[in-house]
Amino acid sequence: MAIACVATRANKGVDAPAVTVEVHLSNGLPAFNLVGLPETSVKEAKERVRSAIINAGFEFPMRRITVNLAPADLPKQGGRYDLPIAIGILAASKQIPKQAVKDHEFIGELALSGHIRHCPGLLPVIVEAQKQDTHLVIPLDNRADAELVGFNKVYFATHLQGLSEYLHGQTRLPGIEPGLEWIQAPDIDTHLCFSDVIGQYQAKLGLEIAAAGNHNLLLLGPPGTGKSMLANRLMQLLPPLNYDEALEVATLHSVAGQSIDPKSFYKRPFRNPHHTSSAVSLVGGGTYPKPGEISLAHRGVLFLDEVAEFPRKVLDCLREPMESGEVVISRAAAKLKFLSRFQLIAAMNPSPCGDIDNARATPDQIQRYLSRLSGPFLDRFDLTIEVPRLPAGALTKPEPSAETSASIAQRVKMARESQLARAGVLNSDLTGKQLKQLGHFKQADLLFLEMSINKLGLSVRSYHRLQRVARTIADLHQSVTVERRHIAQALGYRAMDRLLHSLKAQY
Repeated sequence: MAIACVATRANKGVDAPAVTVEVHLSNGLPAFNLVGLPETSVKEAKERVRSAIINAGFEFPMRRITVNLAPADLPKQGGRYDLPIAIGILAASKQIPKQAVKDHEFIGELALSGHIRHCPGLLPVIVEAQKQDTHLVIPLDNRADAELVGFNKVYFATHLQGLSEYLHGQTRLPGIEPGLEWIQAPDIDTHLCFSDVIGQYQAKLGLEIAAAGNHNLLLLGPPGTGKSMLANRLMQLLPPLNYDEALEVATLHSVAGQSIDPKSFYKRPFRNPHHTSSAVSLVGGGTYPKPGEISLAHRGVLFLDEVAEFPRKVLDCLREPMESGEVVISRAAAKLKFLSRFQLIAAMNPSPCGDIDNARATPDQIQRYLSRLSGPFLDRFDLTIEVPRLPAGALTKPEPSAETSASIAQRVKMARESQLARAGVLNSDLTGKQLKQLGHFKQADLLFLEMSINKLGLSVRSYHRLQRVARTIADLHQSVTVERRHIAQALGYRAMDRLLHSLKAQY
């Protein structure tokens, strides 16, 4: 019977569901029918496959060809199905042995000459093939993806003719080299050091606390005070990813169509979208949903500069992912889930004219400007720190040698290790129950904190966030218990609340 089945995999978010390419050759007028919910890019595979088979030296069967991509209810898109369709036609027409196709999965786009081209988003395919322990044939140009996973049953093909020789048992395909040491230490931007920042000691300390506990931070200050400069140096304080975390991040970037550099495999991502970005670009979506900026910042930092210039609706889309650590995109055809456990760092001016002192704007205009950030969104920040103008003479007088990023990063590393040893998670992920059991707070200090948030008019969420910040400050001081001074210091990092209260007092 002139029928052949070839295994491949589709792309569905960060998953790679199995797809069976069934090819049937029957008598009748020559035709090439493709079924199984193919999109336009898959339908065009008919012409690419026909030319590739002929130009690779094979005979294209002049019969009625029916190709079914099963399961039929799963949408198929992209050029990744070219290679399995061509292999199925060659197997059904007995130009390659059917037995050789078993226990193999094929994926790749074909050129008209028969060359096998690079396909985006193959990292989830390689991870799934490793779980199923099957032989996987992919384009040679996707070698970097395979090396990230290190699966030894991945083989690389460059041309349809060479792949045919392999399936006939006449040659071998190259694979992952045994003992390959591809993992490299992440590149460190030595030119971005905290010692370059003049003054701003409170902001530096706030960034150290944010890095130690993975807290969300808002920098508030007039233009030119170093907010962006400080935020860009936060990455020097964060430890590198472990392998499982790095593979999570690389998978999301692969699905988004971005290449992964092995040199930066363990480096935490830093995303800095422009304030004109849409909600879809931040959260993710599209006709074929892809990860947005918040998912590309997974396990890293999302920096929103001039956050007040972002549309309010766009910012409010971040509220649920910031709490849940994932974003769910629902479409008629599918419901996809992308991880988005990121650290949010934002910067803004305190008024529309830039400065709150000697401002040209009235208190009412300033309040309208600040109201671009909704209360629930502001509630997600653990720390809001003022970055004031430098005092007169600070730029010209000799400054004592400032602390480097490396020494601060060492304290951050020790604080993180103590948090993970105590609770298994960083302080920003502690639940209310864990804070009670593992926070080591005194009852009198908690009463002091409750009275303080009632006076400031803060929410219950802020009550728990302040506890987490105080716990991080205690960890940086290598203190087992949280003292009153740690809570007072955490309360000091509420610059936005003080600004809003001062504006209310002017009415």
